[in-house]
Amino acid sequence: MTTIDDLQVGAELPPLRLPPITRTTLALFAGASGDHNPIHIDLDVARSAGLDDVFAHGMLSMAYLGRLLTGWVPQHRIRSYRVRFAAITPVHAEPTCTGRVVSVADGLATLELAVTLADGTTTLTGDAVIDLN
Repeated sequence: MTTIDDLQVGAELPPLRLPPITRTTLALFAGASGDHNPIHIDLDVARSAGLDDVFAHGMLSMAYLGRLLTGWVPQHRIRSYRVRFAAITPVHAEPTCTGRVVSVADGLATLELAVTLADGTTTLTGDAVIDLN
């Protein structure tokens, strides 16, 4: 496991593999986040939008990436965290969160982040800056 003390460019964080996204996961996240957009929880609404099924909130994937980071370093060391939503996460998908160090300078490490699905789809990309001191 990569620790903050032996951090080098190219080092990878231990991946965070998540269980399949279920309808229960989406309902619980909607309640916890206050994001009750029906496209995430109502099959009829999703179908009326031309989709086969509901899909996960983008912020759920962002939360999973945050969990990857805080499972590795204490929250107070995170100086910035940004993401870009790239694709939807369908119900039953199994996301994996990854991080890789792309630079270390002046007591800060910059990480490249991603959430990918088993089929290779990248649903989220981003970066974070971590204080090494």
